[in-house]
Amino acid sequence: MPTISLFYGIKILMFYDDHAPAHFHAEYGGNKALIDIVNVCVTKGALPKPQLLQVLSWTTLHKDELLKNWELAKQHCELIKIDPLR
Repeated sequence: MPTISLFYGIKILMFYDDHAPAHFHAEYGGNKALIDIVNVCVTKGALPKPQLLQVLSWTTLHKDELLKNWELAKQHCELIKIDPLR
């Protein structure tokens, strides 16, 4: 499961051959959440509110790159690193 970004202690990961809908995994301090890329929302799990707001903001900024990585992952290609939230 490649890490595609890391910011403020939040790790953003994407699995190869993961199930639809297009999503990624966010981890922070033992908390884990699946984030729907298209709808920019949590589909499973939870993060503390400040970190969740950062992840959702980052998702909105990088939606196109995330969707490209989703397609690359389905093809078992190398994923691109995405700039962290600053």
